Amino acid sequence: MTSLGHGDEEQESLSGDARTAVLAQRLGRVGRRIDTAVAAAGRNDPPRLIVVTKFHPAEDVRRLAALGVTDIGENRDQEAATKSAGLTDVDIRWHFIGQLQSNKAKSVAKYAASVQSIDRPQVVDALAKAIMREQGATGRADLDCFIQVSLEDDAGAHRGGASPADVEVLAAQIESAAGLQLSGLMAVAPLGADPEAAFEKLAGISEALRAIHPAAAAISAGMSQDLEAAVKFGATHLRIGSDILGSRPAVG
Repeated sequence: MTSLGHGDEEQESLSGDARTAVLAQRLGRVGRRIDTAVAAAGRNDPPRLIVVTKFHPAEDVRRLAALGVTDIGENRDQEAATKSAGLTDVDIRWHFIGQLQSNKAKSVAKYAASVQSIDRPQVVDALAKAIMREQGATGRADLDCFIQVSLEDDAGAHRGGASPADVEVLAAQIESAAGLQLSGLMAVAPLGADPEAAFEKLAGISEALRAIHPAAAAISAGMSQDLEAAVKFGATHLRIGSDILGSRPAVG
């Protein structure tokens, strides 16, 4: 079963909260989908669920933690930094999954357990410097690093992701940097593409990476619309947002 434990005492204190009840229902529904996909794939190693809370308030993260969620994903540094700073009393691992500009590395190093969108050498350099500085100041743990790889046929002409041909160069750079741990790969199925074909391609890229870097076995793939395909092809981390949080809150 997926680890969506229920933090009984905290959940009881929120039992009258209608939003918590909705989140609990949606978490249960997604958990059942994951369990079914794991069984269908013949796996006994359920993937880690990262709940993506972009555009949703910090109070939703607190509610999710009370429902047993341990991993939160954010796409924008400003939003992630603000939420994490206001939730220091909550036991959450923060994952940065959006495109990262080098000048945001110092901020991300203060809260992120992982960065899953590394696609350029400049980002590796910036993160290495930022993590070294932060470790000196706070003794934080090493940063888990995922290389975002493009599954598009025209790598580079889209919103992010390194070409498969560039993965090994980035992997070697990460592995040689103090404070950075090479975890594996992250990818998004291209819009309009067959997700099974996309994630099968990703599994092949991962196999090639592991042949050189055996510990880099993580695969972050699969979102609300295609998690079953991701599980089938070996995803170790799923990034689920809308099927748990719902649509983006209205502004104003």
